[in-house]
Amino acid sequence: MEDSAPLFDDISDDHTSGYVAIVGKPNVGKSTLMNALLGEKLSIVTRKPQTTRHRVIGIHSGPEHQAIFLDTPGIIEPRYELHESMMGQVQGAIQDADLLLFLHEATQDEPDTQSLEKIGDTPAFLVLTKMDLLPQEEALPLVESYEDLRAFDEVVPTSAKRGFNLQTLLHLVLDTLPEGPPYYPKEMISEHPERFFVAEMIREKVYKHYHQEIPYSVQVNIVAYEERSGQQKDYIDAEIVVMKASHKGILIGEGGKALKKVGMTAREDIEAFVERSVYLNLHVKVQENWRDRKSILRSYGYRS
Repeated sequence: MEDSAPLFDDISDDHTSGYVAIVGKPNVGKSTLMNALLGEKLSIVTRKPQTTRHRVIGIHSGPEHQAIFLDTPGIIEPRYELHESMMGQVQGAIQDADLLLFLHEATQDEPDTQSLEKIGDTPAFLVLTKMDLLPQEEALPLVESYEDLRAFDEVVPTSAKRGFNLQTLLHLVLDTLPEGPPYYPKEMISEHPERFFVAEMIREKVYKHYHQEIPYSVQVNIVAYEERSGQQKDYIDAEIVVMKASHKGILIGEGGKALKKVGMTAREDIEAFVERSVYLNLHVKVQENWRDRKSILRSYGYRS
C-alpha cells in the first residue's frame, strides 16, 4: 500500500510546534492574555472570576512555527461536579503542554501556592499580569518569593491592556517550542466549532448584565444553528439554562426587556465573529441543580 500524502507540504526541518497552557487562579488575566497574543477574541472575558469553563484552544501560526495556546479555567477547590470538570480541563492541559505560562497578577504580593502545587515540573514561565497598575520594581519581592518555591525558565512582566512585553513573551514562547511539524492547518485559529463560540458570547453577556449568583448558575446551549443562503439571516436558537424559577424571572425581566438586551448585545458580537447577519432566538429553561448532575453535564459538553 502506498503511503498517504503528507498533511503539510514545504515544512522545513527546523519548524517548531507545541502546546502552551495558560494557567493560574481565577481572574489573573488568562483569557485576556491569550486573546492579546493571538490578536483575536476567542475566550470570553468578564470581571467576574470563573468565567472560563472549558479549555479554549487558540492557534498562532507562522512560516516556521505553530504555538497552540490552551486557555484554562482558573484553579480552584471544586465545590460542584462542574468545578470537577473544569479542574479536569486544567490538568489535561498541563499534561498536554510543552510549556506552561503560569500567571500571577502583579498587584497580589503573595505567591499562589495552591496553583503552583498543580503544575508539577513541566517547563514554565512566570508571567506577571496587569503590570500597568504598579512600577516594575514593586514586583521584585513577589518574583523572589516565587523563585524560592520553584524554578521558572523565564520571568516576564506584562500588561495585555497596554500591550507591554507581549511580543517579548511571544518570541520567548516560540524559541522554547520543540522542533516538529504543525498539528493544524496554518490558516486555523481554533479547533472549536462556531456553535461553541456563539454559546460563549451569549454567556459572556449574561455575566456582564446580571450579578450575584445568576451568572454562575447559567449554561448556554445552542439548540439549532442554520446557515441560510442568499439574503436570509442565519438562524440560531439558543437556550439559557438556570437552576431556579426565580432566576428565570430575573433573566427574562419585566416584559422580556432584560433578555432582549442580552440577545441584542450578543447578536452584535456573533455577527462580527461569523461575518454574517443572524437571527438569534433566546429562551430560558430551568434545570435544577445541573452543576452537580454528571449526566446533564456530559450532555452539555463537559468532560467527566
